[in-house]
Amino acid sequence: MLLSEKAYQKIDRELIKFPEEQKQSAIMAALAIAQDEKGWVSIDVIEDVARYLQVPPIAVQEVATFYNMFDTQLPGRFKISVCTNLPCALRDGVSAAEHLKKTLGIGFHETTQDGLFSLVEGECMGACGDSPVMLVNNKHMCVRMMPEKIDAMINELKQNGGAQ
Repeated sequence: MLLSEKAYQKIDRELIKFPEEQKQSAIMAALAIAQDEKGWVSIDVIEDVARYLQVPPIAVQEVATFYNMFDTQLPGRFKISVCTNLPCALRDGVSAAEHLKKTLGIGFHETTQDGLFSLVEGECMGACGDSPVMLVNNKHMCVRMMPEKIDAMINELKQNGGAQ
């Protein structure tokens, strides 16, 4: 077993929501639980989740690689997802992404040398009216992210870089 007992208990709570023959329905929830605990979804995590759910590993891998909320490569301490879908792109989403790339010195799907930041393009985050929109570590939404707010966010994250 790769995950903690607490993680498996959380997965069990997800499993009871579905009929016994529909265990694959809990894949997304199980991957989210595993990623919260491990920080990313490695091949070992995918295989462990598959074994626990009693589904083929390819079924878990397909979910892990389809949704961009799952990290199949070790991300930086802070993963910043930038929405560049059309509504955000029309409202400075692309220029916000370019500002982040320049500030961090990395491109999309890259991590800073200090391991602190990773940058990815995100899908629609449902806040088009508040664009540009960013999501930090899949959990904290940042809206109206103009260069000054981006710089302030980066500085704050750097100050908290070692905090858990």
